[in-house]
Amino acid sequence: MSTPLTLPADRYFGPGDRQKALARELYEPVAGLPLICPHGHVDPRLLADPDYDFGSPVDLLIIPDHYIFRMLYSQGVALEDLGIPRQDGAPVERDHRKIWQTFAEHFYLFRATPTGIWLNQELYEVFGVREKLDGATAQAIYDQIAARIAAPEFRPRRLFEQFNIEVLCTTDAATDPLDHHRAIRESGWAGCVRPTFRPDAVVNLDAEGWRANIDRLSAISGIEVTGYAAFIRALEDRRAFFKAMGARATDHAALTAQTGPLGEREADAIFGRALRGEATAEDAARFTGHMLIEMARMSVEDGLVMQLHVGSWRNHNRALFERFGRDKGADIPIRGEFTRALLPLLDAYGNDPRLTLILFTLDETTYARELAPLAGHYPAIKIGPPWWFNDSLNGMARYFDQVVETAGIYNTAGFNDDTRAYPSIPARHDVWRRASANWLAGLVLRGIVDREGAAAMMGDLAYGLAKRAYHL
Repeated sequence: MSTPLTLPADRYFGPGDRQKALARELYEPVAGLPLICPHGHVDPRLLADPDYDFGSPVDLLIIPDHYIFRMLYSQGVALEDLGIPRQDGAPVERDHRKIWQTFAEHFYLFRATPTGIWLNQELYEVFGVREKLDGATAQAIYDQIAARIAAPEFRPRRLFEQFNIEVLCTTDAATDPLDHHRAIRESGWAGCVRPTFRPDAVVNLDAEGWRANIDRLSAISGIEVTGYAAFIRALEDRRAFFKAMGARATDHAALTAQTGPLGEREADAIFGRALRGEATAEDAARFTGHMLIEMARMSVEDGLVMQLHVGSWRNHNRALFERFGRDKGADIPIRGEFTRALLPLLDAYGNDPRLTLILFTLDETTYARELAPLAGHYPAIKIGPPWWFNDSLNGMARYFDQVVETAGIYNTAGFNDDTRAYPSIPARHDVWRRASANWLAGLVLRGIVDREGAAAMMGDLAYGLAKRAYHL
């Protein structure tokens, strides 16, 4: 006999009855506010085609989601058995019912994890599932989800409206022609979908396929990138195009936050070595640090918000990378440092109110020691929400406790879901709103803020901060 799947109305609140009641009072007025999604990785193809087909439940929920398959891999489930395509084209499991069965039999692994929280809420609220997922219920739930995603009301645009998304920003390579964004704009559909300029593949000299990416940059910008000066002009051209297409922000990923200016001759020399395939690891690190300052300069000039995500050792599992390629769940946090690393950039632009630099880290030890003091002083800096491994109930609680006493909430950027998993967007925002309400209830009960102040803070944490930080 199956076990019912339930979502308690006061979940994540407490522990005491007074805190539960007050948290629920704070949460309920914001629960239905529109969703501001200023940073994420939803493929714009979903929304460009009004009849986009999600495929099977496995296509939608398992194959694209490294949060799911990294956990199963850690318990000995081969990625081939989950249908993850191999680089060499070798056979992988094609029977999606069999893949789903494997997933369901291992679903218990996600107990007490944020992925489990999101998935259970998706199953309940988006797909109408009322039984717990396990090996016994796997095929019936597969059928239920398959029927739901085949229905007209489950087309991505309809879900956008049902989810009450006010704006959704994608993340797009600097060389992307933004054809899908153009199709969305020209379709007459009212949904607001904006691109975000992501230049890592051409800025980071050690990026996979960097030389080919430079050729694409030359082709799409119409500027032949044969040296550093042309490279800068091409990037400025692409930023202008993205802005004309509705972009509000850029996004940059680096191993560390290290910045440092290069003279134009030195930058050109490093860039020339890269074009010849002779750049060293030191060249790549110094060039990225220089380009972060250049990107801040460009943001001052064109007004695009600058996001910086640091601290992930990407593709740590070399054997897995060689078989399956990048982004297969083997990204591991490293220790971070910001105070010294960002000083050259902040010396140049940190006091300029035209720059908004939103910082994200995987190293929570930097919250109170560095990020909160930096954001609590420099007009240009805001702190991004708990990111990736820290995007959890406990991670949010730690974030609030370590950041707000020094920076306040108004030097933070609210919440973004940072997801590729489109159906998980409402659940992720709901977790943030509930965690915020629970934290604020604790402040009220201890006399740190009053009820009126907590209600105002709740509205900003749920909606206002992100909208203002990203100029939306």
